[in-house]
Amino acid sequence: MKRLPNRQSIRLQGYDYSSPGYYFITICTNRKECLFGDVTNGKMHLNEYGAVSHNEWFKTEFIRDNVRLDEFVVMPNHIHGIIEIIDKNQPVGANRDSPLRSRILINDTIYRAKFESPSNNLGAIIRGYKSSVTKQINQIRKTPGTKIWQRGYYDHIIRNEESLFHIRDYIKNNPMK
Repeated sequence: MKRLPNRQSIRLQGYDYSSPGYYFITICTNRKECLFGDVTNGKMHLNEYGAVSHNEWFKTEFIRDNVRLDEFVVMPNHIHGIIEIIDKNQPVGANRDSPLRSRILINDTIYRAKFESPSNNLGAIIRGYKSSVTKQINQIRKTPGTKIWQRGYYDHIIRNEESLFHIRDYIKNNPMK
């Protein structure tokens, strides 16, 4: 059995990654394989696998009470996104304008979505996303067990409005670069 090298964590030591705040995320495909489509004339054109990656990102907010999604882009071999972790003890509907919800109101009764993750930190959010995308793409390609993503992901804790503005702009303009 091949042993993986010991890797140093790139996470901020002692930081609670379930804390409310904004996080800039980059997740790369395995070996930087251009799997999700192509950029043509500064615009990203998703293929079938890119559509899976895109759609699963937006399901994250439906599955998790403590997540609100911000700017996001799927690129040929990576994704960039901003995840806001919120206080999940906020009342239903408080500061939540998204139509995708983990609680569904029918006839004045609140129903929980089928799945709710017991872990609400950034690592669990990314693991769930990567796992779901991997499973679906491997089903489409009929390649069970094939690695889709690089190990880990990159994150940046967004600490102020100015940084948030610049990162949103970077994500929006990424296909043009």
